[in-house]
Amino acid sequence: MVRRPVAVVVAAVLVVEALGVAAVNWFLGIVVDRQDMSLAGLDPDMMSTSSKIGGIVFGLYFAFCGLVALLVAVRDRPPAGFGRILLISAAVVHALLGAAAWGLVGWHAFLFMVVVLALIVLLLMTYDRQEGPAAEPRDAGPHDEGPVPVSGPPAPTTL
Repeated sequence: MVRRPVAVVVAAVLVVEALGVAAVNWFLGIVVDRQDMSLAGLDPDMMSTSSKIGGIVFGLYFAFCGLVALLVAVRDRPPAGFGRILLISAAVVHALLGAAAWGLVGWHAFLFMVVVLALIVLLLMTYDRQEGPAAEPRDAGPHDEGPVPVSGPPAPTTL
């Protein structure tokens, strides 16, 4: 099966990405603080603080997504509820970041974002199909009356 290895790889990539995003934003906050320059009259201390807070928030977001992927790998069950929504949102974020990275950073960053997007989608899709006893059709028991009709009985007419 490829499900568990893909989930482990997604978890590792998202945790490394969380650390990278947090470190880059923290570094940018330090650079803005040491330059002591304002952008369009904004307070440099506020820009530095907001960069650091943004790095922490996005780092925690990607780390939590990595934790969800790790739980998927450990349990060998599909993500459900909030975890599935979180992984779908991470896929959307990587698609948007990849589109922005193409123009701003270059094709290397775009390629990385697309690979992470593909891994997250692969994780979601490999657990989407059920295998085993749940996927097999069950036999009709003695109390089953067969398939349920798609439409109701014909409407009565008056002549």
